[in-house]
Amino acid sequence: MPQWWGREARGGGGGGGTSVVVKMESPDWAVREPEAARGKAGRGKNARQITWVLLLKAHRAAGKLTGAASAALSVAAAARRRVAAGRTDADADAGAGAGAAPHGESPALRTRLYGFLRASLVLSMLLLAADVAAHLQGWHLLAVDVPDLLAVEGLFAAGYASWVRVRLQYLAPALQFLANACVLLFLVQSADRLILCLGCLWIKLRGIKPVPNAAGKGPDDVEAGTGEFPMVLVQIPMCNEKEVYQQSIGAVCGLDWPRPNFLVQVLDDSDDAATSALIKEEVERWQREGVRILYRHRVIRDGYKAGNLKSAMNCSYVKDYEFVVIFDADFQPQPDFLKRTVPHFKGNEDVGLVQARWSFVNKDENLLTRLQNINLCFHFEVEQQVNGIFLNFFGFNGTAGVWRIKALEDSGGWMERTTVEDMDIAVRAHLKGWKFLFLNDVECQCELPESYEAYRKQQHRWHSGPMQLFRLCFVDIIKSKIGFWKKFNLIFLFFLLRKLILPFYSFTLFCIILPMTMFIPEAELPAWVVCYIPATMSLLNILPAPKSFPFIVPYLLFENTMSVTKFNAMVSGLFQLGSAYEWVVTKKSGRSSEGDLIALVEKQPKQQRVGSAPNLESLTKESSSLKRDSKRKKHNRIYRKELALSFLLLTAAARSLLSVQGIHFYFLLFQGVSFLVVGLDLIGEQVE
Repeated sequence: MPQWWGREARGGGGGGGTSVVVKMESPDWAVREPEAARGKAGRGKNARQITWVLLLKAHRAAGKLTGAASAALSVAAAARRRVAAGRTDADADAGAGAGAAPHGESPALRTRLYGFLRASLVLSMLLLAADVAAHLQGWHLLAVDVPDLLAVEGLFAAGYASWVRVRLQYLAPALQFLANACVLLFLVQSADRLILCLGCLWIKLRGIKPVPNAAGKGPDDVEAGTGEFPMVLVQIPMCNEKEVYQQSIGAVCGLDWPRPNFLVQVLDDSDDAATSALIKEEVERWQREGVRILYRHRVIRDGYKAGNLKSAMNCSYVKDYEFVVIFDADFQPQPDFLKRTVPHFKGNEDVGLVQARWSFVNKDENLLTRLQNINLCFHFEVEQQVNGIFLNFFGFNGTAGVWRIKALEDSGGWMERTTVEDMDIAVRAHLKGWKFLFLNDVECQCELPESYEAYRKQQHRWHSGPMQLFRLCFVDIIKSKIGFWKKFNLIFLFFLLRKLILPFYSFTLFCIILPMTMFIPEAELPAWVVCYIPATMSLLNILPAPKSFPFIVPYLLFENTMSVTKFNAMVSGLFQLGSAYEWVVTKKSGRSSEGDLIALVEKQPKQQRVGSAPNLESLTKESSSLKRDSKRKKHNRIYRKELALSFLLLTAAARSLLSVQGIHFYFLLFQGVSFLVVGLDLIGEQVE
């Protein structure tokens, strides 16, 4: 028997016998052989696993490349359709729809900036051609010696030497001075932004926020009687808001407040008879359900929104109310909105305004809404909150705010002198000594503009109006009885730095001076101005919306792109040009309308779903038909100023390659592409 066979005897079971267990003691070669086989099998298995992983990664990469190629083809097709259609922003301005100011921008004013940019583009292309020719001659463009050029025979050498002489003696010093001035303004504005962020961090660390006075019974006390609830007037100004009127009226009528203690005014300025009829029918429906709601329609629409609100405040019954709440037509307050805002007035007789922050139902709709969300999150989380906590002053946002009617009357009421009636009343109330509170934890849902055309017109109004107001109230600020530092904050920080200097240096520094330094290399902009500080400021801006971090680069580029519109609006407002008083109602899409209608119908008792109550199916069909009709009227357009700047920046990027300026080249390239995308209206809503 081989030596690796053995026997082992053990006590058996119940029979008392023995059992034999055979033990196998394997020799070395018998052990090594299975181990070798297992090693080969493991290596084969590992190889197959690696192969599958590589194939999976290749499949994913191919999918991403296919998606990128498909997206690129879609963008190219959209750009081709846009160019073939030939619709430009000039056509849009000439055929402005309802709500536009009758004294719109004249053709001469509209084309002035575009003509300047077009001339700059032509000049830059000529200079690029000359520099390329000089580069091919072997002349070093960063250190061209005029005497050496004069020694070269030829007409081109003499002409290029003359250009270099003019550049060195006249253009470069002036451009460098302008660049240094803009860099100084840039640093001041960046410091202001940094201080605001530090203030917000301090508020977060210390847990500082406005707390209502809890003394006695109030709206939060379930045992409080109707007499403990102040009388509140709720106003919904609207103009041709057929997409959103139902959801806003429904949300306001659902506010958790004793019905005898609040009245809803629907202030309809629509010039479309069909829209007015729909709004009036909706108001009558809520009246039949017991809500105290009134419909007001102005035949003469003087003063736009300010005139609408002023007319409503002149009603005789307003004297019975202590507070007034304003909601724009696309705003949907939560049922507890009044219970979370009105108590802050109790025991604080010097508080004139309580402002809630906005949240957005369509912030993820497209790239444009995502970038707007970043801006507005910073505005509310940082600017409004810090100014509210430390200064008790900020610009009223025009909606989602509660005013003490006494403060409105003491400040002179609504005025139609500017397109920013909300900022106007806020400044006048501040000069009268009224304090403002901002509630960062109370949100009110609304919509963001989804098309670039709507967003551009909104930004034009938001940046021209403050300059109109600054011209009108500068003397009043100087003569007011508020303290020196409050005057300094109003004049320098609130108006000059954030409303005038910011759009000025953004456009001048990054869209004009930077490209010019490529053609006049004797004037320089350091890399930290072009890249590092803008990137840091963009990072600070995006912190209140951390989920938007992947969009930090598009955000930086888009903000510079929008500087054209903001600069144009700022100049129009400051010098009272034709477009300064342009008022166009921001178009709404009614993204949440259908869901809100379903919720409203489900809340109604079954016996109320007949008769005059709207049928959900018919409403859905009506809503879809309205959307189809609106889409037929919408068009994507070509924006000439943005396209001209795009080609100017791309030309400057090509010129920077001759001087081997790496970071400047990438900035100019990406910024030029950004202007190209916006100029072809490829950002935001795409209308097929």
